[in-house]
Amino acid sequence: MNYSTYFENAKKATRNLVSLSKEKVDAVLSDLAVALVNNAVNILTENEKDLAKMSMEDPKYDRLKLTATRIADIANDVANVVKLVSPLNEVLSEKILDNGLDLKKVRVPLGVVGVIYEARPNVTADVFSLCFKTGNVAVLKGGSDAEFSNLAIKNVIHGVLAAHNVNPDVLTLLPAERAATEALLNARGFVDVLIPRGSQSLISYVRENSKIPVIETGAGIVHTYFDETGDLEKGKAIIFNAKTRRVSVCNSLDCVLVHQQRLNNLAELLSPLAEGNVELFADEKSYAALRSTYPAQLLNQAQPEHFGTEFLSLKLAVKVVEDFDAAVHHISEHSSKHSEAIISEDAENITKFLNQVDAAAVYANASTGFTDGAQFGLGAEIGISTQKLHARGPMGLEELTSYKWVVRGSGQVRG
Repeated sequence: MNYSTYFENAKKATRNLVSLSKEKVDAVLSDLAVALVNNAVNILTENEKDLAKMSMEDPKYDRLKLTATRIADIANDVANVVKLVSPLNEVLSEKILDNGLDLKKVRVPLGVVGVIYEARPNVTADVFSLCFKTGNVAVLKGGSDAEFSNLAIKNVIHGVLAAHNVNPDVLTLLPAERAATEALLNARGFVDVLIPRGSQSLISYVRENSKIPVIETGAGIVHTYFDETGDLEKGKAIIFNAKTRRVSVCNSLDCVLVHQQRLNNLAELLSPLAEGNVELFADEKSYAALRSTYPAQLLNQAQPEHFGTEFLSLKLAVKVVEDFDAAVHHISEHSSKHSEAIISEDAENITKFLNQVDAAAVYANASTGFTDGAQFGLGAEIGISTQKLHARGPMGLEELTSYKWVVRGSGQVRG
């Protein structure tokens, strides 16, 4: 198949998109939020076709699965984007030079944003809403495991665009076949930036093979450190929520680190996890402390590979550390720089943790479950960047913009 037409049309659509008024953009997104709910039955029917192809034991199954509630949540995220102020045309800085030139640094769209993603049909609506609000054309390449779900959501979006006489090429959903991925990776000159959403293997593949600049939205290998002064009740609630709220998301907890002075509290600290059927992989000290209280069928001795693993399931590593520095060292060795947390009542340790730990989001006495765009007030998110150039953490509207210098003169020439 020749994919060049897709990319050429997307590039042309950027000129149509930047000419739309703010009122038009918001009207389209408002109607989309309603249309997603109104078409929920059809979307769920198509989603069932995808679910039938995937084992329920696959960690991606939960991410793939849609429900009426999840569709309502997707619609709410779109509606929240409507309420946000667009950063487009914001003047970041302005000055008049001695020669009279008037310089303005102004926010502008990135242009054509490509996104490659796996079993995450919500991404189809999230990416479109954020791109559309910021004047960006979206070119999406979903995985074959979510083919029917993505197509159903794309059709709803195109229906709303048609009702408003907006060029449908502002959203392109490429065919699910692998060849489309290769074409997108090589669409230099048409696609301005590429964002992978999915497993570490997908992200690495895109980074290593793309001819287009890539913003990495890395896998989440997430730790929570229970300090010597950690409040036990806070710790129980935070750890349980971070692990079990939704196990398939990238900010789900993967490893608990416990100060050795709190070893006698470990059984109680992790007791809610037993009720949540969480399987533990415990180091030698924590295994000994838990052996008489934690369900035997859920307790295993940890191997080196369990530390630094993104489980995406009801599995959790546990390790006892000597002190604060040992905890930070372990995190630095195993973290994917996504989300990291400390539970402590020591103000100095909290400050040190927040300053020393290198991650896109760092928490004190709160669940890492909050690392996403909607919870951070960004409406929705296009991904959670774990790199340091251009964007870091949940990517909302501002992160989908660049800037250009607008220079106004009155005939000046350079000597």
